[in-house]
Amino acid sequence: MIQTLQPIRYDRKDLSDEALLHLYEALVLPRMIEEKMLILLRQNKISKWFSGIGQEAISVGVTEALQSSDYILPLHRSLGVFTSRKVELKKLFCQWQGKKYGFTQGRDRSFHFGTQEYKIIGMISHLGAMLGVADGISLASNLDHDNLISLVFSGDGGASEGDFHEAINTAAVWDLPVIFLIENNGYGLSTPSSEQFRCKQFIDKAIGYGIEGIQVDGNNILEVYTTVLSLAEKMRKDRKPIILEAMTFRMRGHEEASGTKYVPKVLFEQWEIKDPVKNYENWLTEQGILKVEQIGEIREKFKAQIQQALDFTFAEPEVQPDPEEELQDVYATVPQVLENATEPNAGNRSIRLVDAISEGMGQAMEKDPGLVLMGQDIGEYGGVFKITDGFISRFGKERVRNTPLCESAILGAALGLSIRGRASMVEMQFADFVSCGFNQIVNNLAKTHYRWGQSVSVTVRMPTGAGVAAGPFHSQSNEAWFTKVPGLKVVYPSSPYDAKGLLISSLHEPNPVIFFEHKALYRSIEGFVPEEYYVLPIGKAKVVKPGSDMTIITYGSGVHWALQLAEELKDQGDIEIVDLRTLLPWDRETVFASVQKTGKCLVLHEDTLTCGFGAEVSATLAEELFTYLDAPIFRVGSMDTPVPFCSALENVFLPKSKLREKAIQLLNY
Repeated sequence: MIQTLQPIRYDRKDLSDEALLHLYEALVLPRMIEEKMLILLRQNKISKWFSGIGQEAISVGVTEALQSSDYILPLHRSLGVFTSRKVELKKLFCQWQGKKYGFTQGRDRSFHFGTQEYKIIGMISHLGAMLGVADGISLASNLDHDNLISLVFSGDGGASEGDFHEAINTAAVWDLPVIFLIENNGYGLSTPSSEQFRCKQFIDKAIGYGIEGIQVDGNNILEVYTTVLSLAEKMRKDRKPIILEAMTFRMRGHEEASGTKYVPKVLFEQWEIKDPVKNYENWLTEQGILKVEQIGEIREKFKAQIQQALDFTFAEPEVQPDPEEELQDVYATVPQVLENATEPNAGNRSIRLVDAISEGMGQAMEKDPGLVLMGQDIGEYGGVFKITDGFISRFGKERVRNTPLCESAILGAALGLSIRGRASMVEMQFADFVSCGFNQIVNNLAKTHYRWGQSVSVTVRMPTGAGVAAGPFHSQSNEAWFTKVPGLKVVYPSSPYDAKGLLISSLHEPNPVIFFEHKALYRSIEGFVPEEYYVLPIGKAKVVKPGSDMTIITYGSGVHWALQLAEELKDQGDIEIVDLRTLLPWDRETVFASVQKTGKCLVLHEDTLTCGFGAEVSATLAEELFTYLDAPIFRVGSMDTPVPFCSALENVFLPKSKLREKAIQLLNY
């Protein structure tokens, strides 16, 4: 049902004429840029455009109301955020055209970038993903005891995402100063609101989170501006999140190629009357604040600025690919403490794997007062495996944070903390549960540095593996999900010594690390571990047993199976065992040297055989070292089934049951 819209009524409150004129210019610039881009699109001089015509009062109003040090996380149609923050038009236009001078150097499109200079953190295509990031930015503000806030945009369609609920619920529980701005334009691409949600309005959702909800006319620049000005002042003191719903309408398609045939014509007619630029311009002239001749002068000024930036952009050369540079920029440069890491003497103190991990994390918390730990039940309870037991009393609840039962928002918050210069650790209660936060890891954490140069100091701890009769949802070996994702580092220690040193290294990393810990090894193995704080080199394998007749390449629990087997078969052959320790990047040099020496290779892992990480190792060895091999490369992995619960079934599922036979076959080949 089409409703009659209320006309815009302006209330200047105590704003000066100068402030009112400033807002006018701030509105006109993004509109003129948009109009120019639509012309260029028709001339085939740009490839794509997401138009925000009709919605400018929102992006301009909120940005002008916030402090320049407050972070804003905008969307496709938020051009007014960038122009109001005085982002250099040359750089912005080069970004849109995929030129080297753009913020992502041609690696990403439109507004998919961040910039610390202007405190703008752009979106990724997966709507809702940046809501949790805003949580982390505001959490850092609380921890730093400053008065900064963050504002994050969502469309009405994106508000259907699970990230929307997770992020707002987390912000409410943690009292985070975030304005969750929902641009309600009635459509998610072509799907109308009636097919997106059943509530009357988004502010109705606020009561369910125990927070405040405010609705504004999103086409009324003064209402948006003064409302956000007031909300921000209040939020700087009470530190509580708010849902701000801005009622508006986009006068173009989702993007120009999609058109607008799905929208009733009468809606365009009604909303055209509420055009935010025309209405404000008319009101200012009626009030005698804006003179007619000023309108032309302002437009001529902006027209010249836009054309100058376009001339610069079109004159810029196309990107010349440099493969070495592309690979180099996937990861942030590691600090010297990691680059030059050497392995200390293990000493004569023997502790369990679980204790080594706990000790390493505790020492890292002492060393870095900015480090934050987050996870379900890691506080007073100490985590389900008791690794953080006692950490609350040592480091306080601000830095050891129980989280709501959500993965995506917390991983997003970890990225937000990193943007504010804080390292964090996120514990997956079980590695299996990481699937609920998969998007944040593979599309947000992993790609951020490559896209716009922001380091990501996030370690995700992953209690993993079978052998404890926990069934298909608490026992998976899912490391291969992540080993094909550029930008991640994947670490999988097998001993207490390695676990402590590699965990501390991971917490130093300016890149996201997925850190696997085998649950069955937590309390079943011990090893010598230095008491002091130390780091180990990420990406470096270890020969845990020298040999001459055959190489077993493995990691995690496979190391212990291989050591046991080597002892059992010592009369039949001398087996060398290489513990990869890091899967991404993996140490080809050490592996190649071992296989060249022995001429025979068996790759062992607990993960299912098909497409397990061993397939990558095997394929690489077959391609690079074929002439050194005296036998085919053997792979041993678990059965290609989900992990069964019953111990008898689990024992057959695991590769240990097949390892001896395959090793003897290879030795005798």
